[in-house]
Amino acid sequence: MRRTRKLIPVALMALAVAACAPSTGAGVTPETKAAEPLPGPSLDANFSLDALVAAAKKEGSLVVYDSSGDIEEVAKAFTAKYGIAMEGVKSDTPQTAEKMTREHAADNVTIDAAMYEDGGVLVGQLIPQGVARTWVPADLKDQIPAENHSPLLALSKATIFAYNTRLSPGGCPVKNVWDLTEPEWSGKLVMQDPLGKPTVLSFFTQLDAHGNQALEQAYQAKYGKALETRERSAAYEWIKRISGNKPVLTGSDEDISGAIGAPSATDKKIGFMSISKFRNNEDKGYAQSACEGMQPFVGFSYPKYVAIAAKSRHPNAAKLYVHFIMTEEGVRHEIGEGGVSGNGTVKPLVTPPGLSDWKSQLFHTDPKGLLGDLQNRQTVSDFWRLNHG
Repeated sequence: MRRTRKLIPVALMALAVAACAPSTGAGVTPETKAAEPLPGPSLDANFSLDALVAAAKKEGSLVVYDSSGDIEEVAKAFTAKYGIAMEGVKSDTPQTAEKMTREHAADNVTIDAAMYEDGGVLVGQLIPQGVARTWVPADLKDQIPAENHSPLLALSKATIFAYNTRLSPGGCPVKNVWDLTEPEWSGKLVMQDPLGKPTVLSFFTQLDAHGNQALEQAYQAKYGKALETRERSAAYEWIKRISGNKPVLTGSDEDISGAIGAPSATDKKIGFMSISKFRNNEDKGYAQSACEGMQPFVGFSYPKYVAIAAKSRHPNAAKLYVHFIMTEEGVRHEIGEGGVSGNGTVKPLVTPPGLSDWKSQLFHTDPKGLLGDLQNRQTVSDFWRLNHG
């Protein structure tokens, strides 16, 4: 059974980031680490999958943390295939980062591997500080594009603008992201609180890094004039207007999905939610679709990385898990409602309604900007808090 997520308080998120500094590394910051090269992925020179399976079976078990409840299905499939007891634990990314850092410092590691939606914390803190490491299966190396190696990209998911097809049979009632800043949509955008959702904060910082031109063009298309702003960029102007237009903030995508697509919904709203919630169309009779044609994007894609705890007590089982999640057999449980594997030979399994072209319809995370996401997170958090408050 998939459990709904709980909102991470702002203080906890801040604690998670702060806690990632090791006890012996006082004064270490993302900025000071920026000049140091990120440790590259490790590969086993004489890799043998059979030998890895045998070694993993001797270790007997492993624990993997993930922000998605889908990890429970992955665990069942892994155990069924290899006869190794795997526990999949659903945990928000900031909590996972904090727990792994504390376990590493105490030499009492219980988490063997983790799936990370927060690439900034992974490349800016956990890997440089030796808490986690990337391992690439040698037999899959050529199937995984080089840009996905460090850190190892397991899959990409997406958060999209969605609407109720029963209430709006003619299509999505918003055609442009700037529409959502208008008074008529005040209080009608439902989304997770960015202060508790690292992927949304990273979306904001990535927008500022390489999405301003698209936002300016969308503004011109809607209003017939160039955007004028006193903010630092078009991205910050859009964030300001969105945050000030009374969005309804929730603690879970499940809550967003219910508000948008449930059979009992009577008010037209727009949801900014994970594509994984399209499962509710079949499971619960919801009427949801992505806002196809929305300019300049329907939503954003975000990476989910996989890393092994540096002091894992079951290192071979952890490696075997990484190998498993990088194959269709393993990742299918994570991309069953939509998503793209980091293995280029694995084709998408499902196309969510309204999202027919993953590449062109979405705003995409630039993996080269992950460290910048971490460095600029507090700035964009404060900006959101100021304008939403």
